[in-house]
Amino acid sequence: MTVGLIQLTVGDDPAANLGPTIALIRKAAGRGARLVLTPEATNLLSPDRARQATLLRPEDQDATLAALRAEARALDIWLLVGSLALASGDADGRFANRSLLIAPDGTVAARYDKLHMFDVTISDSESYRESAAYRPGDRAVTAPAAGTMLGMTVCYDLRFPHLYRALAQAGARILTVPSAFNPVTGVAHWETLLRARAIETGCFVLAPAQCGTHPAPHSPDRPARRSHGHSLVVDPWGRVLADGGDDPGITIVSLDLSAVDEARSRIPSLYHDRPFAAPEGHDDTCAQP
Repeated sequence: MTVGLIQLTVGDDPAANLGPTIALIRKAAGRGARLVLTPEATNLLSPDRARQATLLRPEDQDATLAALRAEARALDIWLLVGSLALASGDADGRFANRSLLIAPDGTVAARYDKLHMFDVTISDSESYRESAAYRPGDRAVTAPAAGTMLGMTVCYDLRFPHLYRALAQAGARILTVPSAFNPVTGVAHWETLLRARAIETGCFVLAPAQCGTHPAPHSPDRPARRSHGHSLVVDPWGRVLADGGDDPGITIVSLDLSAVDEARSRIPSLYHDRPFAAPEGHDDTCAQP
């Protein structure tokens, strides 16, 4: 199975982002990829919430999604759109951060709304409150694609290992982690966390990423956002098979899916869960659904 990971540096104009995205998808398909994956925020990364509110549309009206569905159909590929920022219709005005799996006939085969919101203070000068603009999803998603089973996640989900264990135990053999990872935490944690999720689940992990400094010409008074890059493919034994580096481009890797069964037979911890009582003083507010 040949996969292609797309690495992008999108800005705050969805129309301007679409052309480079399609060009890289075509390049990956031309090199034999039957499953192509784009990063989180494929259509838009903007520091300006007011601009997002002006530009973002519901899924059935989103021009980027319509174009990518047509592209998947024309190329006869599975396309995992890492995520799109979309209007959700919620009364509070928050958006959805939605990953979409497109089948070779152009239909949307699966949808996953990012569960965990990136509400983090990186430093005195850099903080993020994703939940102020995006509403979290409420369900995990697996989906058949290209003859195997995918477990769909997005970026900050990576720090919640129970989600990945649940996906693997539900049948996932490939875990997708499209991201726009912060460069500070990226250097410290990105590769380590991805390798850990692969080892814990015996899955391949495919993590297409945003990279570089994201142009925001429509919001010149706001600090530019940066992303770590280094799209990674990790095998079920935790080995990094490919690293996309620092710049936009494609990463092509052939996967031997028998490696999933081999890893799980060598270390069958995925099947060894035991119930246990929480320790005294356990804070239920920290528990995850």
